[in-house]
Amino acid sequence: MNTPLPMLLAWGATPVVIINEAYAALAGQAAPLATGNTPLLAACADAMARARRGETIRLAGQVISFTSAPGSQQLACDIHLTPVHDEQDQVAGVLAAVAGCGVPEAAAPGAPGGLRVLVVEDNLDSQYLVCEMLKAFGHHADGVGDAEAALGMLGAAGYDVLFSDVSLPGMSGVELARQGLVMQPSMQVIFASGYGDSLLRHLPFPFMSLQKPYEMEQLQGTLDALARQLGR
Repeated sequence: MNTPLPMLLAWGATPVVIINEAYAALAGQAAPLATGNTPLLAACADAMARARRGETIRLAGQVISFTSAPGSQQLACDIHLTPVHDEQDQVAGVLAAVAGCGVPEAAAPGAPGGLRVLVVEDNLDSQYLVCEMLKAFGHHADGVGDAEAALGMLGAAGYDVLFSDVSLPGMSGVELARQGLVMQPSMQVIFASGYGDSLLRHLPFPFMSLQKPYEMEQLQGTLDALARQLGR
């Protein structure tokens, strides 16, 4: 594990965990570590389970609480999970690499009257474009690539709007909204879907939806309506 990137290897069902010096410095732990859990594994439990089934996963902006670090800290990191096979070619462990860590931004809106929007889109080019356009419209926007990372962001900061693709890797956008509204009941939900509203019937919470492909003006118009509703 000779790399400047923080990395850990979780091996076996228990698991045994080996961390490198870079991860030890990040988390305030001793390396190598041979115990069952770390802040990263706790924050990414669902994604780790998928990786153990053979899936290669990238979590963008996953918020991790490094409680063992001096003073404790929360960092938003990109996590890359890679299944590792044993001599029988069975997945026996997961290699996790950590990149791009930064402190999650405060909950204040990006501009007077602007909304704080969490964008959940697994196409990273589309995610980047939507976030940049929303910032240009005067809103504050954070982007993540999957529901697990979004739940981490919702646990770390307040948002006015969840704007999520319905179809996401792993947990769907609909289930993300269900869990997110438990965490932040006043949050507004906008779905983007290429399947029309057929997957959105009979949901027990209010939402708005945009048919993909949508124009940015449509999204801005929807956000303007929500801003007026919220008195912004």
